[in-house]
This record gives sequence, structure tokens and C-alpha cells, in this order.
Amino acid sequence: MRRRFTHRGGGRVFSWRPTRGGADTPGAVIAVATRGAAGRGRTGTVAHADHGFSDSIDGLIEKITRWYRSDERGFRTLYDAAVGHVVPYPEDTPEHVRCDWRGRDLAFLCDFLRDWYAWGRTAKPTEGLDYIRKFNWLTHKNDYGMVFVTCGAGRDMTAEFTHLQGRQMDAPESKRLVDIWKRELGSRMDDFEKGPWPDFNAFFTRELRPGRRPVDKPDDNSVVVAPTDCVISMVVDELTEDTPIPVKTVTMNVRQLLDGSEHYRKFVPGQDERGRAVPGGTAVSCVLMPDTYHWYHAPVAGEVVEATDGIGGVHYGMRDFPGLLNRGNVGHGFGYATFEDFRRGYVVIRTRFRDPRGREHETYVGMVTVGLNSIASVNYLPRFQEPAKPVRVRKGEKIGNFRYGGSLVILLFQHGRFPALQLHMGQRIGNLECGERSAALFTGSHRHQALRRLLLSL
Repeated sequence: MRRRFTHRGGGRVFSWRPTRGGADTPGAVIAVATRGAAGRGRTGTVAHADHGFSDSIDGLIEKITRWYRSDERGFRTLYDAAVGHVVPYPEDTPEHVRCDWRGRDLAFLCDFLRDWYAWGRTAKPTEGLDYIRKFNWLTHKNDYGMVFVTCGAGRDMTAEFTHLQGRQMDAPESKRLVDIWKRELGSRMDDFEKGPWPDFNAFFTRELRPGRRPVDKPDDNSVVVAPTDCVISMVVDELTEDTPIPVKTVTMNVRQLLDGSEHYRKFVPGQDERGRAVPGGTAVSCVLMPDTYHWYHAPVAGEVVEATDGIGGVHYGMRDFPGLLNRGNVGHGFGYATFEDFRRGYVVIRTRFRDPRGREHETYVGMVTVGLNSIASVNYLPRFQEPAKPVRVRKGEKIGNFRYGGSLVILLFQHGRFPALQLHMGQRIGNLECGERSAALFTGSHRHQALRRLLLSL
């Protein structure tokens, strides 16, 4: 009988010890794994027989079993180190998302992946985070777990599993999941076109009905609009190349978020045309919920001066997944440097606007689209895929979408351009929710809110 993973699960338990040398550090473990691979004539690339993605969950399980037995690129060494250093989840963790990875063997990992894959066929919108939360206890405050899922064969395993999940959601059979979600969403579906949808991913990126998201003041470039349906929070003011985020003194590297683009200089301290010092700008987080709209749009009108949706990265590996929220304030105090390593894209828009006195100003707005856990599809429309010259864009115009999985948009503004979230009377500020959705996605102890909101991937 296969094990279920609602609490500790089954599987043999063992204690991990350093393979060689006695240096019990992540760096030493990586070095050991690298030497082991070299000693077997490997150079860190996938063996020829393993090129390409597996075409079934059974194929993936067979592959990682082979990798474990041969310690392919340190797979066994790094996995054993990861489960040997697991930090227990907090005592008040909800029962249905508990998974104790301490000392778990390969059979436990294989059964977990099988159950997760099978569960994906029937998951409700409010359950989208459950298995992600279970898996992330392997990396929670665990540097060895982070190394396993972001390096070598362990990273390949998560990439292959994500690929299989994508195929699962693209298959015609996934239409059964569409029916489950439509029933759960109820009247929320009134905002969207009626379909039909050939598969679940088509449903997940469903189109809005005309008029359901009117763009505020489309001809006034001083008004910034939300890029998508999301939970918004100010992340930090006065960005630098390595900005300390308030409260936990963690950092966000804007240059890496923009993949080394020279446009990062627009959002960090510099000098104006007169040589005067200019402080850094502002970052705003926009976290998408699993059961809402998953297209993202231009927050301002202007010219797209640079854009790409092809920045590769890891699929899993969030060391402090519960820390994404800080007592309900999305992103405040969280180390956004985490997201520079996830699969992402970005758009930089040059825009001009008039202030209330009629003076014209030019500024730049960045939009970083991040595919988090269990998602590898950050999809821009063709005209925004690395345009050779500036492309005109309207406020509210579609840029691209995320397919099923966790996702986040980070907006970047130059210094002094976006000092606060500012609302007018009568504008929407949120919803009154039923208890079930609130419990699944919003409430609970602050240590777990990130898990419930980050849909991602969800």
C-alpha cells in the first residue's frame, strides 16, 4: 500500500552523516557530490540516456531511482543531506499540510511525487497550495534542502515534475478538473467568458468578459493600475543594488531581478542630468491568488523599451516559504532576493505624464513577472518577446499570462514616482469572504499565511 502524506507518512528513517571528510556544511556536501560525479567519469551533465523529459510519472520515478542508486551528479548525497537536516514544522501547522521529511528514504520521495501527481487531477481552488506546502518543508530553513532542489539532478527532478504537471493540465482529460473549479468558483465565473475550454490550462488563463475590469483613466498616464487580480503590498522604498528589506534585514538585488539589464540603474541610487544624487525607487508586490485572473497587463501607457520572458531559473527552493507574508502584509519583511532565481520575465516601460499643474515628466516603470513553485510558464505575447525596438503599449493592454502554478508580479518605480497606494472614495479595496476561502488562502497564524496566499504554483 502506498503511503499518504497528511502527517509524517511512512518510509524508513535513517540518520545522515557526512560522506567524506566530516565537514558537515552545504558547501562541503556539494564538493563531495561533485568529486563523486567526477570520479565516475561524469562532468555534471545528464547522462546521454537521460536527455529529455520523462513522458510519465512512472518514467520520472524510474529515472530518479537510477540517479539515487548511482549517485548521479550527487543526487543521493544531496538528498540524504537534505532529509538529514530538516527543520521541524511549527507545532500549529494545520494537519492537512504537514509532512515530516526528517530522515526519509527514496521510497518516501517517490511515493510523495506519485501522490502529488494523482492529487492534481482533483484539487479544488482552495487546495492548490497543499502539496506545495508539504514539499516546502524539505527546504524550510534548511540550506541542504535548498541545495538539493536548486542544483544538479535534484533541480532536474523538479523541472521534470513541473513539466509533467504542465502536460497533465494540457491534456483533454484535465477538463474534469475544470468542472470541479467552476462549481467551487460559483458566481465568480460571471466575470469570465463561458468557454468551452479544451483543457485545464486554457481554463486557468480564461478571458474576462468585456467591461469586467475597466481600466481607470486610460488617458491619464499619472494613474497607475493594478497589472492583474492580486493582493498588493508595498515592499520597500529607496531601493539600492542590495536593499535591506525592513524588519528582517534581508535583501533584494534589483540588477539580478532584471537579469543584468542596464535599466536596473533607473531604480537604484544614481545621479540626475545635473549631477545631483538621486535616491533609489520603490518596489510593490502583486501576489496572484489561484482562483482568480492570470493574465497580466501594462500598469501604465508608454513604450516598452526592453522585455523578455525567457529568464530560466529554479522551480522550487524557497528557504522561508512561510515568511512571504508578515502578519498579513504581503511581502513586507520578506527576502525578495529569493525571486531572482525563479523563472521570470520583465518589461521596462518608458512613460510620460502630466502633474496637476500641467508639467510633463518622463519616468520608467518595471514589471517583473515571476513563476514560483510548480510553474515554468511565464508567457508573453509575441510582440513583447525581446522586441528589437520600442513597442507602444496602452495602459491595461495584455502583456502575457501564467499557467497553473504560483505567480507574482513585482512593480518597480523610480524615486519619488510612487510614494504610496492611493485610493479614491468608492473604489474597491477588497472582498467580504466566506470562511472556507479565507481559511484556505488568507487566515491563520502569520507563519502560515504565505503558504495559503502564495498560490502559486500553487
